Amino acid sequence: MRKYITAAALGSVAAINPLCAEETKSPNYIVIMCDDLGYNDVGFNGSTEIPTPNIDRIAKQGVQFTAGYTTYAVSSPSRAGFITGRYPQRFGYERNAQYKPNDPNMGLPQSETTIAEALATKGYTSGVIGKWHLGAHKTLHPLNCGFNEFYGHLGGGHRYFPEDYTFTDSYAIHDEASSYKTLIMRDHDHVKTDKYLTDEFSDEAVDFVSRHKEDPFFLYLAYNAPHTPLQATEEYLSRFPEIKDIRRKTYAAMVSAVDDGVGRLLDKLDELDIDENTVIFFLSDNGGPEHTNRSDNGALREGKGSVYEGGFRVPFAMRWGAKITEPIVYNEPISSLDIFATIAAHSDVKKDKKRPLDGVNLIPYLLKEKKGIPHDVIYLRKFDDRKFAVRYKNYKLILSEEGDIKELYDLNSDISETENIVKENPEMYNKIDKIRAEWNEQLIDPIFLGLIHLKSFKANKKK
Repeated sequence: MRKYITAAALGSVAAINPLCAEETKSPNYIVIMCDDLGYNDVGFNGSTEIPTPNIDRIAKQGVQFTAGYTTYAVSSPSRAGFITGRYPQRFGYERNAQYKPNDPNMGLPQSETTIAEALATKGYTSGVIGKWHLGAHKTLHPLNCGFNEFYGHLGGGHRYFPEDYTFTDSYAIHDEASSYKTLIMRDHDHVKTDKYLTDEFSDEAVDFVSRHKEDPFFLYLAYNAPHTPLQATEEYLSRFPEIKDIRRKTYAAMVSAVDDGVGRLLDKLDELDIDENTVIFFLSDNGGPEHTNRSDNGALREGKGSVYEGGFRVPFAMRWGAKITEPIVYNEPISSLDIFATIAAHSDVKKDKKRPLDGVNLIPYLLKEKKGIPHDVIYLRKFDDRKFAVRYKNYKLILSEEGDIKELYDLNSDISETENIVKENPEMYNKIDKIRAEWNEQLIDPIFLGLIHLKSFKANKKK
């Protein structure tokens, strides 16, 4: 079994703002994570081509984070960071894990503590619905990582139509492509399904909150949409007759399917009268890969996998009706690391002093009970690319270990990272580089090989 958090408390819950309703029971938590969603592909970030009225409800009734970052620019390490509340480079998780059911080391290290494990000490029931991508070995299964329920797939992606699910045993295959065609798993069993996969996951989410309405619960709803393959039903495709690019049209349809599911989940919370005391986070695991799935990152430079803003600055929103009674647009940098820290603070979860969380409790900042900003620094290291990105306040440093890349941007005036101001600001560059070097000393090298080391992956990248 994994190590549970056992040391001193993270701290007492901040004083309730007088404008906010009083909590009557432990809050429920829901994290809705999309896969490869573009920054500009939700209404609350300005999309007019793809309506997302239900996702927008989270932001418009809560908080829209304009500078929300993930812990990595690709899926697997990003999820490892979110679910542990720690930069994944601290524990060697810096690559997209390969699909290896026979390898217990290909995924989340047993030494780390997940949100679900922490909440279990406080009597929470936790469930994962959708994409796991933190290891395919049985010891790395969600039910061995603190979760009570699992409905989804173990690998990095999946096909969306059930007639494509030709493999009946997720542990009997050993490659990424085959993992996209497995039956969906319910806990450790494989089940046949008959719906479009996004709709299946939405149904399960509604069912989960219905069954656990009387208990404190944590639901991690990890849609694999709009990750490739681009597949959508005619119902969703028909909503976008004006989009002529078939790939962009299919992508839009996939996002629309997610939005429908989010709407049904929000409606169910309201129907069950648990919406006010349910904390909901919405985000993408990384930036949109614009050339792969036709996502749109708007003004952000580049996309998934990049050290520029388009790689790990994502659509990010939060709602908690019991505390946040007026909509907020929050422009200071925050991180997916803050999800664990916020949950821990408001559930009186204890911490492990040997493995401190890298995130912070966001609520005191949002309610202006605490001065300053949550993070002076946001970090990214890409070991295999030998590159770093460090946001320090409004400045962004990008460099390579070889020294051939030295860049500095002022994100307040240049969100697209077009004007390198390093020559005009050598002192600021050196200051941030020193901060980067100190952080880098705390990290370790990757502990497993990733998808990039597979011949099939390299061949596909060249196409």
